[in-house]
Amino acid sequence: MENLKIAGSVLGMVETNCYIIYREKGTNEAPGHCVIVDPADNAPFIIKKCRDMCLKPEAILLTHGHFDHILAAADIRRAFHAPVFAGENEAPLLAEPAMNLTGSVGESMSLEPDRLLRDGEVLHLADADWRVIFTPGHTEGSVCYYNEADSVLISGDTLFCESVGRTDLPTGSQAKLFVSVSEKLFALPDETEVYPGHGESTTIGHEKEYNII
Repeated sequence: MENLKIAGSVLGMVETNCYIIYREKGTNEAPGHCVIVDPADNAPFIIKKCRDMCLKPEAILLTHGHFDHILAAADIRRAFHAPVFAGENEAPLLAEPAMNLTGSVGESMSLEPDRLLRDGEVLHLADADWRVIFTPGHTEGSVCYYNEADSVLISGDTLFCESVGRTDLPTGSQAKLFVSVSEKLFALPDETEVYPGHGESTTIGHEKEYNII
C-alpha cells in the first residue's frame, strides 16, 4: 500500500492549513479517494486542486468550527457530495455565527454537519483509519484525528509547533486545553507527525520537549 500523502495549502486571512489527504491519485475515469481537513475559505481553489489530482473527497473533516476552518465547507460538500464531519460537542458553535466568528468577518454562516463524531470513534477514510480524539480547550468541541498506522495526527488549533491554540474565544478554556494536550496528545508516540491548523508541522516528541505547556 502506498504511504499516506498529505497535501497542505495555506489559505485565508489568518493563513489556515487546509489538508488534502490521500494514498494514490486516480484518473479522470476512476478518481482516487481523499479527505479534506479544515477547508478554509477558498472553495474554487480546493475543488480545482482535487480535480487536478484526480481525487474525490470521501468526507470533509473539521477539527473545530471557527470561520477560518469552515468557510469553504458548504461549497465543497455540494461539489463532491462529500459529507461534513465534526465533533458532536461543536454543533452549537457551528450553528451560531456569533460563536463561529463568521459574523465578525462579514459572512454570517451557520453550518450543520452531516455527521457528529464521538470520542474514540474510528473512521475509515482515504484508505486509512482515523481515531477521533476529543480535545476541548480551543473550543469545547475541538477534535483531533489520529492515524496510528501512519503515525499522523491532525491537530487543528489544539496543538501547534511549540505553542497551543488560543482560549479567549467562545467556548474556549485554557484549563481544558492544557489537559487535552498534556494527557491526550502527549500520550501518543513521540514519532507521531503533527499537522496543525496553522504553521509548520512538528512531532509529539518535539512538543513534549519544547512546547510552552
